[in-house]
Amino acid sequence: MNFAKYLTSFAAVAMIIGGVACTTPAFAQDQSASPAPAPSTAAPSQKQLDIAAARAQRKAVIGQNMNLTDDESKAFWPLYDEYEGKMDKIEDRHIREIKEFAKRFQNLSNADARKKLNEVMAIAQARLNVQNAYIPKFRAIMDDIKVTRFFQIDNKLRALVQCQIAQIVPLAQPAGGR
Repeated sequence: MNFAKYLTSFAAVAMIIGGVACTTPAFAQDQSASPAPAPSTAAPSQKQLDIAAARAQRKAVIGQNMNLTDDESKAFWPLYDEYEGKMDKIEDRHIREIKEFAKRFQNLSNADARKKLNEVMAIAQARLNVQNAYIPKFRAIMDDIKVTRFFQIDNKLRALVQCQIAQIVPLAQPAGGR
C-alpha cells in the first residue's frame, strides 16, 4: 500500500487502536468534571471526528482504569486535559515530522537523515519533559500508586500508537538506492 495514504489518517487510526487495544474491564469514573469541547461553527471533517472519538475513547480507558475517588476525579480531569493538550501538540509535531520524512524517505541525503533523527530525538525528549513536568502536579492530587498507574496506562497507550506508526513508516533509503 501507498505510504502517503497511510499518513493521511494514521493519527486517528493509531489513537483508536491504542484506545481499543488497552480497554480492560475496570470501574468507570465520573468524567463530568471535564469540560466539553466548544462547538465549532464549521462542520468538522471525518478525520476531525475520528480524532475526537479516539481521544474520547482514550480518556474513557484512562477513567476506567484509574479507580479515582470523587475528590480525586474533580482534580484529575482538568489536569489530565491540560496534560493531554501539551502531549497533543507534541504528537502534531510528530505527524509533521513523519509527513516530511514521507516526501524524502526513498532518496535521503545525509543532511535529511541527520535532520530527521535530530527531530525524532527532540520529539521523544519533549514527551519526557512534559511527563516530568506533570509528575509533581499529579502527585499533588493523588497518591504515588495512582500517579504511577496513570503514567503506566499513558505509556502503554502511547507505546501502542508508536508500534502502529513503526509498522507503517518505511526505513530510510539513501539517494540512488545504495
